[in-house]
Amino acid sequence: MRDSASYLAYVASVPRLRAGAGALLRDNEGRVLVVHPVYKDDWEIPGGIVEAGESPVSALLRELQEELGIAPPVGRLACVDWVPPAPPWDAGLMFVFNAGVLADSQIAALRLQPEELDEYVFAEPAELGELLPPGLARRMNAAISAVDAGRTAYLEDGYVEDGLIRRLP
Repeated sequence: MRDSASYLAYVASVPRLRAGAGALLRDNEGRVLVVHPVYKDDWEIPGGIVEAGESPVSALLRELQEELGIAPPVGRLACVDWVPPAPPWDAGLMFVFNAGVLADSQIAALRLQPEELDEYVFAEPAELGELLPPGLARRMNAAISAVDAGRTAYLEDGYVEDGLIRRLP
């Protein structure tokens, strides 16, 4: 049955879901590492797209090494956020992992990949809404709250209300 033409046609018709993986990295003062890609105006968090056949953690480790020259230990999942389609992008799942606190020596060792990034800053959590796109700012604030509470958050487009998911229109 799994080799039948109808089954293979069904499998081919199932939507593919894009995924991204990002890091919540903080300094000793609790500020959050954000990076500026050379190819867009908005700031982002360290991380990137999960490639075909790659796990979210593997993608994050690859991106941190490529873009920042670091390999911090990646801890627990802070949040997963379902994001709606935003053409040209399809809907996706965005994972944020707690990658801990960078020591001053690790911060000094950051090496930006010039083809990808031109700047980084450590921002106060209250400043994330000014730097990041709105959905990402909501996601990161939820990730910070989840990590600080020792839990994992599930979001839809960055929203959760009183522990209940706010339904999108």
